[in-house]
Amino acid sequence: MTNVALDTEDEDTEDRRRRPPRAVVGSSLDKEEEVFGKAYDPRIVRRIWAFVKPYQSRIYLSVAAVLVFTLTQLAIPLLVRYAIDHGMHTDGSGRTVLLTVMIGFFAVVIVNYGASWIQEVVVGKAAENVLFDMRRAMFANLQRVSLGWMDKTEVGRLMSRLMGDVNSMQEFLETSVLSVGDIILLFGIIGVLLWLDPMLGAITMATMPVLFIVRLFWLPPAKKSFMDAHHTNSSANGALAEGINGVRTVQSLDRQKVNFDLYEEKARANLRAHLRAAKFAQVMVPIVDTLTGISMATVIVLGGQMVLGRQLDVGVMVAFLFYIQRFFDPIRSLTMQYSVFQRAMSSGSRIIEVLDVPVDIKDKPDAVALTPDMDGSVEFKDVTFGYRKGQPVLRNVSFRVNPGETVALVGPTGSGKSSCMSLVHRFYDVWDGSVTVGGHDVRDLTQDSLGAEVAMVLQEPFLFTGTVLENIRYHKVNASREQVVDAAKAVGAHEFIMSLAEGYDTKIEQRGGNLSLGQRQLISFARALVADAKILVLDEATANIDSYTEMLIQRALKRLLEGRTGLVIAHRLATIRGADRIIVLQNGELLETGNHDQLMKLGGLYSKLYTMNYASFDDLPDDAIGVGASVGKAT
Repeated sequence: MTNVALDTEDEDTEDRRRRPPRAVVGSSLDKEEEVFGKAYDPRIVRRIWAFVKPYQSRIYLSVAAVLVFTLTQLAIPLLVRYAIDHGMHTDGSGRTVLLTVMIGFFAVVIVNYGASWIQEVVVGKAAENVLFDMRRAMFANLQRVSLGWMDKTEVGRLMSRLMGDVNSMQEFLETSVLSVGDIILLFGIIGVLLWLDPMLGAITMATMPVLFIVRLFWLPPAKKSFMDAHHTNSSANGALAEGINGVRTVQSLDRQKVNFDLYEEKARANLRAHLRAAKFAQVMVPIVDTLTGISMATVIVLGGQMVLGRQLDVGVMVAFLFYIQRFFDPIRSLTMQYSVFQRAMSSGSRIIEVLDVPVDIKDKPDAVALTPDMDGSVEFKDVTFGYRKGQPVLRNVSFRVNPGETVALVGPTGSGKSSCMSLVHRFYDVWDGSVTVGGHDVRDLTQDSLGAEVAMVLQEPFLFTGTVLENIRYHKVNASREQVVDAAKAVGAHEFIMSLAEGYDTKIEQRGGNLSLGQRQLISFARALVADAKILVLDEATANIDSYTEMLIQRALKRLLEGRTGLVIAHRLATIRGADRIIVLQNGELLETGNHDQLMKLGGLYSKLYTMNYASFDDLPDDAIGVGASVGKAT
């Protein structure tokens, strides 16, 4: 008979039921991303500048290099003008002028190359360092945020922010200095044109109002298209991450075609959005080219007549053509960079959202460290707690686990068992009451010291990329190889580890895919033993284990719990019956407490749950079946 009595579902399901539905979270994120469209947000600039500031000397050097580079570009047409107007003489003075201009050209080209090289190298290195610091800050904050926030956030969206948005910032940082050069070049060309010939310069600039009018109509739809591209990109990334993480379930339910169609729909929407954004990004290019041609034609016609009338030097007209050809280059570049800047503002806002995720669980300024010689006691005092406001999971729960005592928590799904375990490790804070460890309220302790003295073994052990050795000493990285081997032997994992290709140095595939579930669980038990914590929490640690592996684990538990305080959730009664005390929870309230024999004599909920584990439904009394029904309906 299936063990449905003490737990019909794992406690993770219980927690998820208490949390906001993911669809609601997704909607809030969608709404959140729609408001990220400010063309310029000084708050974002200030926050990003905080990452740039340590490298500001390099940025200033790059800006100086860009200024020198811009000046060399302005100087070249003037050299051409001088060569034409003063070097076209047949006497010796013409050759001298041309030689001087040639030397000037050579010097300008060398300076131009040097300034360009300095700008590219320096700003590139600075941008990479800024992005490195930004990723570190985001990852550090995500390691400390409350689990409640992580429960509601899609992994794909987080990855999009950590990778895609940071890459957008990299593109912006690397081109922002060039934008400064483009602006200076634009105004520099205008100034030189007006200096060379005010009237012809003013006529040439007559096309500028047309460009500004076009941009006025272009800006709103372009901005919307860039935001749509960002939005659909996050949505597609979220669907991709979910499909990859749930590939086993997808294949087991033969959902490949359905999931592919769903992902294709999001990816196609992303494609359409990016094509539309690309269209708006590129539409200004032919307009700018057309205006360039009109301006050059104006200079040739009017300037040619002025040259024929001896009102204008030929060299000035040629210089005008050079400048006009270059005049629209910075406009074209700035137009293209607008989309980069827009993405940067959007990405910067999303990055700041991650950096500003509130850390609900943090140490008090006067938090004390839990010392290894603490007694290991755990006590709940009138604890009320829930995941959503107004929906408590635990209601006025009080119990004490004495030092060295093993206490099992049982009850129907949704009764609050895993919530108790989470509060001991202070993954969440209680609403009312207190949880104490070693006589100290967990809110008064440093999280590092509390984590060092509370080791947890979960129902689904998570193994990280690395070797078996590294995974066993994950909680205590300074553990010696001998300590790791001794722990593995104690929990019965040594034999199968040595049968692996490279023993303890065998590389573990993603999430331990090259090991069975039982083997992964044994490694997690060895990890808990190496941690040498005073308090051991077993949250459904034997739920998915075969009988033989369970036998190994039962032996290991005796070693693990020796001299330690144990908190156990399990629907395998072999573990529960050996507990010093059993606490029965129902609907978030403490219903019964006592050892196995006492609770069986009491004839309450525990007795009925126990009976359901070892009897067929035909043999059960009606009221026991009623308990089973309530278990199935528990929230």
